[in-house]
Amino acid sequence: MYFLIAAAIVTLDQWTKNLVVTRMELGQSIPLIPDVFHLTSHRNMGAAFGILQNQRWLFVIITIAVVIGILVSLVRIGKRQPRVSLALSLVLGGAIGNFIDRVSTGQVVDFLDFTLINFPIFNVADMAITIGVALLLLDVLLEGRRKTE
Repeated sequence: MYFLIAAAIVTLDQWTKNLVVTRMELGQSIPLIPDVFHLTSHRNMGAAFGILQNQRWLFVIITIAVVIGILVSLVRIGKRQPRVSLALSLVLGGAIGNFIDRVSTGQVVDFLDFTLINFPIFNVADMAITIGVALLLLDVLLEGRRKTE
C-alpha cells in the first residue's frame, strides 16, 4: 500500500507539472485568489527555497541514496509503524517526482505560489516531502512522550 501512495504522489506531481509546462509560459502567473495564491510557472535548478543552484548531480546522487534508504526502511518497517511508513511513502513519492525533473531537464518545475506571504514557489512533490517530514517529526515527538510516561 505504501508503494502505491508513493506512486500516486509521483503520478499527480508529474501530471500537474506537465500541465504547467504545456499550458503556461515560463514566468506566467495566474491568480486563483488575487494577491494570495497564484499558479506561477517557475523553474528551480536548486533545492528547497532555491538553495544550491546548479548542483544537479549532487541532487541526483543524494536522491538515489535517499530513495534506497527509504525503500529499505519501508520493507523493514512495513505495517508495524504505519505513521512512519506513511511519512516515508510521502517523502519517497516527492523525492522521485523531483528526481524525474532533475534527471530529464536539470530543473524542477514549480508552480504553487502563495503570494500573500511571499513564500517560495513549490510543487506537489515538495508538499509530499514536507508533509512526510512533518509526520516523521510528529512520530519522534509522540514516541519520545510515550517513553517518558
